[in-house]
Amino acid sequence: MASPQMTMSELHQQIQDGEGGYSGVAGTPEWAEEVRRLADERGATLLAHNYQLPEIQDVADHVGDSLALSRIAAEAPEDTIVFCGVHFMAETAKILSPDKTVLIPDQRAGCSLADSITADDLRAWKDEFPDAVVVSYVNTTAEVKGLTDICCTSSNAVDVVASIDPDREVLFLPDQFLGAHVKRVTGRENMHIWAGECHVHAGINGDELTARAKAHPDADLFVHPECGCATSALYLAGEGFVPEDKVKILSTGGMIEAAKSTGARQVLVATEVGMLHQLRNAAPGIDFQAVNDRASCPYMKMITPAALLRCLIEGKDEVDVAPDVAERARRSVQRMIEIGNPGGGE
Repeated sequence: MASPQMTMSELHQQIQDGEGGYSGVAGTPEWAEEVRRLADERGATLLAHNYQLPEIQDVADHVGDSLALSRIAAEAPEDTIVFCGVHFMAETAKILSPDKTVLIPDQRAGCSLADSITADDLRAWKDEFPDAVVVSYVNTTAEVKGLTDICCTSSNAVDVVASIDPDREVLFLPDQFLGAHVKRVTGRENMHIWAGECHVHAGINGDELTARAKAHPDADLFVHPECGCATSALYLAGEGFVPEDKVKILSTGGMIEAAKSTGARQVLVATEVGMLHQLRNAAPGIDFQAVNDRASCPYMKMITPAALLRCLIEGKDEVDVAPDVAERARRSVQRMIEIGNPGGGE
């Protein structure tokens, strides 16, 4: 643990690299002070996703969902963006800020959902349905976005799909649970859904949600549409086990807004557990509880205090996207924004 007397060199020497990421430095006030000093020295703005460790969120300039943060990055006066999140998020920031330096504190921080479809997978799928419109969730790689017609977020996916000519087939990827939610709401029959998933969200199951909801009958339910329990939440409402107005299917950004306006004294939250920190900050008088307190993303948690410190000291790891890929990917994001609902991210 760092002491106030430790120099930057001594802190740097404490950083250890292992299979699970960088360790050896704790998120102390002294660490936070050094991180802020180094960020100013490097001319960097620090962005942290809602699923990051609390100490990473607390030291950042901006906290939010990946698309909102990428748009903030594009408007920030700083020339360097440090994205505390997973790799596809840093890629999206680079796509929207091609002239800026984008760093991720550990390039090994991947994403099981983004990895569930490759560019080659998508090319083959498009060959099967050559006239279909491709709609990709923002939780995808730059190469996949570059093969996409329109991107979407969890908060605007319904609007994006509804904007497409009803006679055109739709290829929706990669999240099967978000796709099922969109198909249910739009009633669209000519929609094909890729069988991908976020392993963390998929692991929050309906049985857990049902048990928690019955144990806390007065609580609101905030459920992310990537969750395996999203259908169960709607079933509970439809069957009268939970009042319909208490079940809210929300993006991470939507959860923050709902937290500020809910009249509930307790909220059960079905998403990655890092979200609880921001919800408790947004509405400190509410008791927020995880539906599954084991729903922690190991990739998100690779952005440790040691990793962030190393990133700022060494200027690593830089994220690059080929200019032609970035240009195509940027068009798919722009088409989403032109629909009129830019979305609140994932």
